[in-house]
Amino acid sequence: MSKLVNSVREAVALAGLKDGMTVSFHHHLRNGDFVLNMVMDEIAKQGIKDLTVNASSLFDVHAPLLNHIQNKVVTGLAADYISAGLGRAISQGILDKPVQFRTHGGRPKDIATGKTPIDVAFIAAPAADAMGNCSGKYGKSACGSLGYAYADAMYAKKVVVITDNLVAYPLQDWSISESYVDYVVQVEAIGDPKGIVSGTTQITRDPVGLIMASHAAKVIEASGLLKDGFSFQTGAGGASLAAAKFLKDIMLAKNIKGSFGLGGITGYMVDMLQAGCFQSLLDVQCFDLKAVESLRTDPRHQEISAMHYAAPGERSAVVDNLDVVILGATEIDTNFNVNVHTDSNGVIMGGSGGHSDTAAGAKLSMIIAPMFRARLPIVTNQVTCISTPGKDIDVLVTQGGIAVNPAKVELRQRLLEAGLPVVDIHELKEKTERITGVPRKLPHGERVVAEVIGRNGDLQDQIYSIR
Repeated sequence: MSKLVNSVREAVALAGLKDGMTVSFHHHLRNGDFVLNMVMDEIAKQGIKDLTVNASSLFDVHAPLLNHIQNKVVTGLAADYISAGLGRAISQGILDKPVQFRTHGGRPKDIATGKTPIDVAFIAAPAADAMGNCSGKYGKSACGSLGYAYADAMYAKKVVVITDNLVAYPLQDWSISESYVDYVVQVEAIGDPKGIVSGTTQITRDPVGLIMASHAAKVIEASGLLKDGFSFQTGAGGASLAAAKFLKDIMLAKNIKGSFGLGGITGYMVDMLQAGCFQSLLDVQCFDLKAVESLRTDPRHQEISAMHYAAPGERSAVVDNLDVVILGATEIDTNFNVNVHTDSNGVIMGGSGGHSDTAAGAKLSMIIAPMFRARLPIVTNQVTCISTPGKDIDVLVTQGGIAVNPAKVELRQRLLEAGLPVVDIHELKEKTERITGVPRKLPHGERVVAEVIGRNGDLQDQIYSIR
């Protein structure tokens, strides 16, 4: 028996896709992804319309979606993150219905409970056999973990695996089991490796970024959380990686043995694992080739689903055992609400991803951001969009000082006793505005172009069209 079919066209037909249904995609191939565009082009050729695309994230490579929106092939979007290329068109009102933004934990939760049902899921698989067992660890398009695709595969009514590396049955060390798969399609290429993962992810050399990174590591050291069993997540940005480097030096000097590193894993987190800073890495997506290789070869480096990573209200999620997370921001207001969905003018250029999931779960959630970007202050009276509520943010680290959420009295005292430059967030705002001036916020339009769904399923905020 084989589930192999001859083409994407045949798979779409066999899956019974019809007008008004929902199709889903995952984003592990990031800006190298060929699958979403390949599938949507075939759907359009078949004359199917009025579809909702539920994708864990959308990148600039998916710009052809704009044509499908204009032609009414796609009339609804749901995602955890949308990059600026698509985001600007959405902000200008290209869609008749608001985009539904969820978190990396909220999305699989809503798929599993049937709140956002999927009719046909398309799984981009760097390796698969003819029965549908598939993995992201092997092949020319290897991307590592397929953590964001698990819920799609488990709960969609029909599942199509698309691969450019068909192997003999059974594929060893699969991520997603054939039990969930209906059809398999072999194509020439599912993605461009140059866009899937970078060869290396670089620590910043910028003096401002290094100051912030040093402060961040010292905040963690002073917090009381840095001890044996410590758990940690950070992003792939230059300042965040530098903070991890400083943290690694402290852990090695003090012989601290952490429990796990979490999230999207970089080569630098792999270095920390190999240096003995952590017992394991729990990986929902790989950010570079070193992380892919580690996941493939090191049993301490484990693949987890987005549900396991961050879904709220489950029996357990790893974020609820997280000690420290380092996050970014486009804006943060004096109530510590954080915006990562839009720029300061309200143009969509991001999304929560795991931001609000990890901030809610971690004992210490830290924002690293410069005082200003392009002469626009990072701290404002009110953020353009609330991506993560201020109650879940503990510390803001900038080159001009460290602001601590007033609710964290003990933490603030610990940082002061450690001699760190603690400032009131209002003072930090005024200090920045003496350099940049007070910016004038552009008025927004009247149409709601996106709804930000909080990780617990509530409507957290709305994003309006730009003028």
